[in-house]
Amino acid sequence: MDLRLLRYGLFAIVLGALAGCDNPAVKNNTGMVLEGKTMGTYWRASLAGVDNARQAELREKIQAQLDGDDRLLSTYKKDSALSRFNQSSSTEPYPVAEAMSDIVTMALRIGAKTDGAMDITVGPLVNLWGFGPDKQPIKTPDQAQIDAAKALTGLHHLTVINQAGKQWLQKDLVGLYVDLSTMGEGYATDHLARLMEQNGISRYLVSVGGAVVTRGTNPDGKAWRVAIQKPTDRENAVQAVVDLNGHGISTSGSYRNYYELDGKRLSHVIDPQTGQPIQHKLVSATVISPTAMEADGWDTGLMVLGTEKAKQVAEKEGLAVYLITKEGDSFTTWMSPQFKTFLLSE
Repeated sequence: MDLRLLRYGLFAIVLGALAGCDNPAVKNNTGMVLEGKTMGTYWRASLAGVDNARQAELREKIQAQLDGDDRLLSTYKKDSALSRFNQSSSTEPYPVAEAMSDIVTMALRIGAKTDGAMDITVGPLVNLWGFGPDKQPIKTPDQAQIDAAKALTGLHHLTVINQAGKQWLQKDLVGLYVDLSTMGEGYATDHLARLMEQNGISRYLVSVGGAVVTRGTNPDGKAWRVAIQKPTDRENAVQAVVDLNGHGISTSGSYRNYYELDGKRLSHVIDPQTGQPIQHKLVSATVISPTAMEADGWDTGLMVLGTEKAKQVAEKEGLAVYLITKEGDSFTTWMSPQFKTFLLSE
């Protein structure tokens, strides 16, 4: 969660016209649009039926809440709640906030259902390959380095304890490093949605990075529309448009956050099994779920699995999923029956 590793939003938000999240300067003239930066990405709140006089007040509340989320979940801030847990050498139960417990519980559940493909303990590997707080390597990590990092990972080393209204995390491996960036944007987006409701706002579209939640109708009285971007870093083009109908959506893609090393293009999506960036042809996985946090967890797991295994998990779990696979110089798409119920155009 740092601007050095900016995760671009993978959606174009449709508010009368398509406007890419990658351009934070885009404004909408038919409703209030608030924007800012958090967690190494952009946040946006598009609101309908809200008095413009509340703009400064709402912006301050939103930024303050998101700053608090970052202090909870950041791996870049050494004094964040998550960093303090990671730095602890104790294997005794470690007290955490309820929000942290909820995120880890969801992550462990999705991790189990994806056979470990979505692994929040993969931090040592993420850092080894230069996609965490550490600098990018000057040469490709060798197998010994990969094996050493893998030895510090594994969901079975992490336990959530809930008892008498209090929560703890417990690790049985001192070097375990938990990275919640795969869930953080979704959690922060859901948290923004709750903030809107608490402030009497029932018509909104809120997003943090690649996660979006909508409620009610847009300023024109129509459904909020969200467009999934084509998987390319060369243009902002639309692949499909959906109506979330009060749900959360998140996309994981291998085509934006990457770098080249020793002549190879390395994706930020790390396979916990191989300990290396993914090499398959699945380039984008979009998931629609009741919450953005849940969608944010599933999309990462499905991206790691690759097209065929991702289809199997989507069908088994009844997920609303949209996959884009690169085939030569073109792309093929697949969507689950559940996703079709949200689709407006493709």
